[in-house]
This record gives sequence, structure tokens and C-alpha cells, in this order.
Amino acid sequence: MERPSLEINLPDTHEEGKLYVVDSLNNLNKLNVCPDESQHSLDEEENTGGTGENIAGSNTGNQCLFFIIFILTLIITLALVSFVIFLIIQTRNKMDQISSRLLSEKKNIEELKKINNILLKHLNQSGIKD
Repeated sequence: MERPSLEINLPDTHEEGKLYVVDSLNNLNKLNVCPDESQHSLDEEENTGGTGENIAGSNTGNQCLFFIIFILTLIITLALVSFVIFLIIQTRNKMDQISSRLLSEKKNIEELKKINNILLKHLNQSGIKD
């Protein structure tokens, strides 16, 4: 029994004819090898002329979408960092106000202690007993 040869003897044709025959054989091989689910992708490839325009188009679209999301993320991050810096400055100002008020209250308390001591000395010297 003779095994059929996979080689096909092509008559002498022009280069374009050879490429067409090879392309047809490749498509036939893909149809035999690929399952039915992948037939849809083969049809798309034939519709685009096999140049991969769909893949390139979706890749460009994905890159554009990634770039837009990246820019939006940077803008949002910048806004959040600015807000945090604003809150830190506001908190520092409030802390400065509170510390200055505490210092003034401390001075007032020291003065009140001095006045209290003077009154106690005066009362003790005047001879008023409890």
C-alpha cells in the first residue's frame, strides 16, 4: 500500500499563484486541526485580510485605556496628597493656637497662685484665725 505523499507537485506558476496555493493549503490545514469554536477567529482573520488588524486595534485600544486610567489615577492621587497636606497644615495651626492658649493660661494660673499666696500671708499677718 502506498502512503499518500503530503507533498503536492505544483506546476510551474507565477510567485503569486504559489503563495495563493500555499495560503489555501494552510487554511485547509487550520480547518482540519482547529476545533469548531476557533472557526470564528479564523473567519475574523479572513475578514481582516489576515493582517491582524483586530489584534492591533484592540491592543492600541487597551494601551489607550491603560494610559487614561493611569492619568486619572495620578490626578486622584495628587488630589488626595494635596488634601492630606492641607489637613496637616490646618492641624499644625490648630495645635499652635492651643499651645499658645495653654501658655497664656499657665501664666494666668501662676499669677493666681501668687495672688493667693499674698492673700494668705496678709490674712495670717492680720491675725484672723479660722
